[in-house]
Amino acid sequence: MSAHWIATANELEHVLDRLLRVDRYALDTEFLRERTYHPQLALLQLAWNDGDSVHVALVDPLAVDVAPLRAVLDSDALAVVHAAAQDLAIVERSCGVTPRRLFDPQVAASFLGFDQASLGALCEAWLGARLPKGDQLTDWTRRPLHDDARDYAAGDVLHLLDLHEKLARELEARGRLAWAEEECERQRVRDRALPDPDTAWWRLKGKARLQGRARGVAQALASWRERRAAELDRPTKSILSDLAILALAGRPVTNEADLHRARGIGRLDAGTTRAVLDAITKGLELREPALRLPPKPPSEKASAAAVGLALAWAAQVAETCSLSPTVLATRDDVAALVRGAESRLREGWRHTLLGADLEALLRGEKALALEAGQLVLSAR
Repeated sequence: MSAHWIATANELEHVLDRLLRVDRYALDTEFLRERTYHPQLALLQLAWNDGDSVHVALVDPLAVDVAPLRAVLDSDALAVVHAAAQDLAIVERSCGVTPRRLFDPQVAASFLGFDQASLGALCEAWLGARLPKGDQLTDWTRRPLHDDARDYAAGDVLHLLDLHEKLARELEARGRLAWAEEECERQRVRDRALPDPDTAWWRLKGKARLQGRARGVAQALASWRERRAAELDRPTKSILSDLAILALAGRPVTNEADLHRARGIGRLDAGTTRAVLDAITKGLELREPALRLPPKPPSEKASAAAVGLALAWAAQVAETCSLSPTVLATRDDVAALVRGAESRLREGWRHTLLGADLEALLRGEKALALEAGQLVLSAR
């Protein structure tokens, strides 16, 4: 197998023409996010089968617009993408859509007893294949990209279609393919919108110490920073540090001289200086509902005993079914169910496998007992 380097519109058009004729394709991305606000797509890897042959294309997004990939993403073909969350966000930003159908081997493998398994681990376990070792310090924006990096990138998609076949066959045999497909669809359609700038201050470490007008100043400054970073495509902290926001929120200033003496403030140009002072003024005037406060903990706390009991049964079910406990149900899932709030355990495969029994347990219709070292759920 030799990967084809794609760096012109004509070459990409040829690849897309072939992809539009297949019913499955593999996809992966390499990206950098250290120097920008949005992750910078640096390489797009694609693979497809043609008879018994696997073809791999490495598309250089620094040389060619990848937006035409939208036609493939929007087709009925199945996209096989490992640990897809970040790849989907980057592809959606570059092409305007996500794949219409998705199979994530990492998600699928979680229904076969593998917890957050790497692609390398799955390829070795299911295919007996070893992937090329990568260098975590590779600068994927560097051109020409050296051969070792190309081999590593190609390896990320080379085996995905074979892996899909193996995992899907095993899931089907265990009656779990529909579960995996449901979870992949949940991931595919999840909201990937950028965070609300007006709630950016919730992510500040030390926000709990802010009271009164300081919270409004923190909101206004963090909101301005978020919008400015997105506009310039720069990391947020290169615009204004967290330390500076907290310092200005705790002790607001009203003039340029005091601003430049504030803790954490570096050298600011005239435009930034004015923008920061304007944000402080705006923040001092913020009142609810414009003042966006972090959500309060649920007023009704879940019974610790009930949560503990439900988690114990969840762990028993997960072990019996060879599932990771966190895949089946997190503590938050269980606590929400106990409180009577919205929970993933109220729908889909989780409700069938666990949620319905937990609801019956909480209503007192079923009881847990310990028999021969194992928990047993029975009707009362």
